[in-house]
Amino acid sequence: MAKKQVAEKELKAKEAELQETVKREKEVFESEADSLSIEDIKSSSLVADPNDFDWDADDKVFGNYNQADREKMEQMYAGTFNSVEKGEIISGTVVTINSKDVVLNIGFKSDGLVPLNEFRDTPDLKVGDSVDVFVEQREDANGQLVLSRKRAKTQRSWEMINEALENDTIINGYVKSRTKGGLIVDIMGVEAFLPGSQIDIKPIRDYDIYVGKTMEFKVVKINHEFKNVVVSHKVLIEDDLESQKVEIVSKLEKGQVLEGTVKNITDFGVFIDLGGVDGLLHITDISWGRIEHPKEVLSLDEKVNVVVLDFDDEKKRIALGLKQLTSHPWESLNTDLAIGSKVKGKIVTVADYGAFLEIIPGVEGLIHVSEMSWSQNLRNPQEFMKVGDEIEAVVLTLDRDERKMSLGIKQLTPDPWEKAAERYPIGSKHKAAVKNMTNFGVFVEIEEGIDGLIHISDLSWSKKVNHPNEFTKVGEELDVVVLELDVDNRKLSLGHKQLEENPWDTFETIFTLDSIHEGTVTKVTDKGALVALPYGVEGFVPTKHLNKEDGSVLKNDETSEFKIIEFNKDSKRIVVSHARIWEEVKAEAVAEERATKKKEASAASNAVKKVKESVEKSTLGDLDVLAQLKDKMEGDAKKAAKKKEEAK
Repeated sequence: MAKKQVAEKELKAKEAELQETVKREKEVFESEADSLSIEDIKSSSLVADPNDFDWDADDKVFGNYNQADREKMEQMYAGTFNSVEKGEIISGTVVTINSKDVVLNIGFKSDGLVPLNEFRDTPDLKVGDSVDVFVEQREDANGQLVLSRKRAKTQRSWEMINEALENDTIINGYVKSRTKGGLIVDIMGVEAFLPGSQIDIKPIRDYDIYVGKTMEFKVVKINHEFKNVVVSHKVLIEDDLESQKVEIVSKLEKGQVLEGTVKNITDFGVFIDLGGVDGLLHITDISWGRIEHPKEVLSLDEKVNVVVLDFDDEKKRIALGLKQLTSHPWESLNTDLAIGSKVKGKIVTVADYGAFLEIIPGVEGLIHVSEMSWSQNLRNPQEFMKVGDEIEAVVLTLDRDERKMSLGIKQLTPDPWEKAAERYPIGSKHKAAVKNMTNFGVFVEIEEGIDGLIHISDLSWSKKVNHPNEFTKVGEELDVVVLELDVDNRKLSLGHKQLEENPWDTFETIFTLDSIHEGTVTKVTDKGALVALPYGVEGFVPTKHLNKEDGSVLKNDETSEFKIIEFNKDSKRIVVSHARIWEEVKAEAVAEERATKKKEASAASNAVKKVKESVEKSTLGDLDVLAQLKDKMEGDAKKAAKKKEEAK
């Protein structure tokens, strides 16, 4: 494109030179003609003889010019016209400016028109100015050459933008407006997007301050399909800062104090601009005292002195400190402070294991949860105190070298276990509040600091308790009796059922073995069922003992009679059976039948024996009679047995 422009300029220069030569020759010819008379003209060779006119001159190509002159004239003629193609960008000269259009001469056979509104950015346009235009049509319906300066600018801009991306060069652009997430930049008629993150190396809070400014950019991305361009101003700054970073980091030393500007504030720290390179001031290095957020101490754009704690040449990371510029508060701690001293302060942190009490800014002591109350039920410190509370505590341990201190609150009140043996002797009765429950028992508090355990087996004489929550709940008050007391280990064993007589002594006389009682099945399990017996006693029925006489099985909520087959007072266990009742009745009937048969068989045997004895004394005739008698007796016996069997 540049070569074409040079050629066009050379052609215009030659054309101007030729026109000047023709003008001079014309002036010479006119001056000579004025001095000639008519006679001179007639006698001169300037007037042709009609007889000498060549009527075939047109066929001989352009009159009387010789070949050399003809070629020269053809070159001069061809040089006055440009070869114009649609879609081409060509330079033109302003010929006329009217209220609607600008007329341009681009060396074509006709001049072209460009709407005047396409020259709004050039208010000083005048006749003779050179302008690049885009050929939209060589001839429209009216035979007019149609040109566009806007499209020429856009195409030239795209060419320049693509070259800037390929060659990584800098271009200028005008910030038109603000949009979501960034700014719109006009680059010679092409709109580009400048993301907010690419405006500057520091976060920008107000995009509007850049609207209306002309800035330098680098093209970072082009989407040719959608004609989208993304530019960045930040990369220019980063390129400049990179060399500054190398120089600054190379001069850094640990312990060096520098002045910086607060660039950004986050939850974990503050980024400080050290004049081309950023350093991180962590929240733990801002103040000796505990702070929740860096903004409590620092603010954006604030000038601050910081000390270099550490740095990494390769990663260009710099760790900074602010609190290190002042002496540690432990060094100014009162020298009279010792173990047993009372201190006052403010709670700055509450955790699961305890709370930290700040005595002076930068000096804290830990109050462990076990040192907050004499009560053993305190498990969550947040139930006892909260951040901001001002309290008094006692120093339990103090290590100035390690800068550690442990504190206690319960030590401010007397230890209730000191006289526990006098107030809670074994067998004494008291009221206690339920504080907590576990699978094995209930923890109760008789007074603040005096806790005791009621084992699950000591809750009830008669009711089987699977979990304490079946018997009581947290917050209820129970009557208890002291069973055991261990002052040294701070343990107190309590009972509730011991307040009443053991009903199992009475149950032993009621639920004797083989006694029968009415009961209701309350729960059926894989191994058997639970049965509610009289007087609130619960018994257990093994599965095989749930069978009825008709072959069915007792079900839940079904009432029937049960026989006691096992009673254990110590383990409070009663085993009952329903099947045993009808099984024993049936067994008795069978035994009675067997006894009857045995008795009848014995009588028959005695009769036969008597007959045998008689036979020895009888004659042969008597023997026949006796034999008949024997058969008759045996037949009668068989008939009797058959009748009994049928009756049964």
